Amino acid sequence: MTEHAFDPDRTAVVVVDMQNGFCHPEGSLHAPGSEAVVDDVAALVADAREAGASVVYTRDVHPPEQFEDTHYYDEFERWGEHVVEGTWETELVDELDVREDDHVVEKHTYDAFHRTELEGWLDAHGVDDLVFCGTLANVCVLHTAGSAGLRDYRPVLVEDAIGAIEDEHKAYALDHADWLFGEVTTREEIRFE
Repeated sequence: MTEHAFDPDRTAVVVVDMQNGFCHPEGSLHAPGSEAVVDDVAALVADAREAGASVVYTRDVHPPEQFEDTHYYDEFERWGEHVVEGTWETELVDELDVREDDHVVEKHTYDAFHRTELEGWLDAHGVDDLVFCGTLANVCVLHTAGSAGLRDYRPVLVEDAIGAIEDEHKAYALDHADWLFGEVTTREEIRFE
C-alpha cells in the first residue's frame, strides 16, 4: 500500500457534483455508480474535516437559457435538460453534511475553475493539494482535476469515492489522470498529517 500524505492546512477535499440530479434515483441524469459512492464521499469529507482540511463542494447549475445562443457548447443537446437553476436537482444530496464553513462553488460547465471564484478561494486559503471525489469520473471530475493540474495544484483522485455511468468510463478517467496530470489513490491510502 502506498500512502498519500496531506497537510490539512494546505489541502482541500473537492466534492464534485454530488447532487440530486446525478445521485438520486429520481434525478434526470441519475447514475447508479454516482449514487453508490455517496457514503464513501461522506466518509472522506468526515475524515478531512476531523483533520482540519478544507472542504469544497461544486454544484453544476444551468440557467434555463444558458445554451440558447451558444456557438457549439450545448450540454442540453448532449445530455438533455438537467440541474436547471432553481430546481431540486441542483441541491447537494441530503447524505452530505454541508456546513457553513465549507466552500460551495456554483459552476456552469464541466470544469469548476472555468469562470468561477474557485482558484481565488484556494489561493486565499493557502491550498496546494486537492483531493477529488464525486461524479462523473470522466466528465466533471476529470475536467476539474485536469484544470487543477494545469494551475499547479496537486490533484489526487480517490477512486473508491468517484462515481461513473460505466465502469470503463471510470477506468479510463483514472488511468488518464494518473498518466497525464495527477495521482490516483483510495480512501484507505490517504493520511492527513
